[in-house]
Order: sequence, then structure tokens, then C-alpha cells
Amino acid sequence: PEAPSERESVQKTMTAEEFMALPDDGIDRELIRGELREYGMTVRSRWHSQIEAALSYFLIAWLRSQSKVRGEILCGEVGFRLRGPSDSLVGIDIAYVSNQLMMSTPPKQGTFHGPPLLAIEILSSSDTVQRIAEKVELYLDSGVTTWIVNPEFHTITIHRPGQEAVMYNRDDELPGDPELSGFRLKLSELFPV
Repeated sequence: PEAPSERESVQKTMTAEEFMALPDDGIDRELIRGELREYGMTVRSRWHSQIEAALSYFLIAWLRSQSKVRGEILCGEVGFRLRGPSDSLVGIDIAYVSNQLMMSTPPKQGTFHGPPLLAIEILSSSDTVQRIAEKVELYLDSGVTTWIVNPEFHTITIHRPGQEAVMYNRDDELPGDPELSGFRLKLSELFPV
């Protein structure tokens, strides 16, 4: 299992610029609707890393099979600045980014200023129900379809704006439509026994 993180703390509100000026000191931080969240240093388990690598592989293979450029698949806590009444800066395990957002983001800029088309979060032992629910709500409010991957129960739950969540298990085939046109994945390939 993953190393337990320190108790989550909520600090006073801050701007995105103040957040980006914080030191890179190994503490897992996010800015959610203008409030700083500090989770302590998170060490990913081999299962989390294995699923992140495998799912990225399947998504990249799908993307490369497309007849025209459709964006990019990125992984490893990719930074996104999401606008709203208060800015949010989050790291996403795997993201599908539109061509337009890729082209409008300078190569040396550390975060994307806008939402991805798809956000995928892989649950860790340090995640709380509140933390995941808050991120799903934030993504949905930004118009982002979100997949929550549960390595322990071998499930992926898809959350789409304005729709009920749908859960798929190891025996199912996961559809990617409409965000990933034609993408299908037998979850038994992602969650081997």
C-alpha cells in the first residue's frame, strides 16, 4: 500500500499566482476554488503506477490510431488551472488534452490554463471520499468527463456533466464515446487477476 499522507489541511484562500509561487518541496498541494489543500507527500504504490502506465498505453494506442490529430494523452499529475468564481489548480493522474489547449499552451508553461477533455483519477489509499467527491464536482463544473479508477475493486466509474455516474467492473468493456470516439477497453486487460 501507499505511504499514508499527513492529515489534510485547509489554509486561507489564495490566488493562483500565490499558489504557483509556493516552493516545490515534495508536499502534495492543490488549489480548490481558491483554497489551498495540503496532503503531505504521497508515494504512489506499484499498483497505482502500473494502472496509470497501462491505461496511458491503451489511450495512447487509441490516439495514434486516429486519422487526424485529436490532442494528447498526458500522465503523472499533469497541472491544470480551472477557472471559476475562484481559480483551482489541480494535478490529474491522466488527462486527454484537446489540440486547441495544447497549441495555446507555451511549451515551457508548467500548467495548462483550461480544462482537459477527460480527467482520470486513480484512487490511492491516501484518498478520502471527500477529496475525490470534491475533485469530481470541480471537474464536472468545468465541463470535464471524469473517470475514477478503483484498483482495489477493479472498477472505473465515469462521471459526465449532467448525467448519472456509470460504473464498469472487470467483466465489462469500457466505452470511450463520445470523448474518445471508438475507444473500447476490456477491463480484464487493465485489471488482470
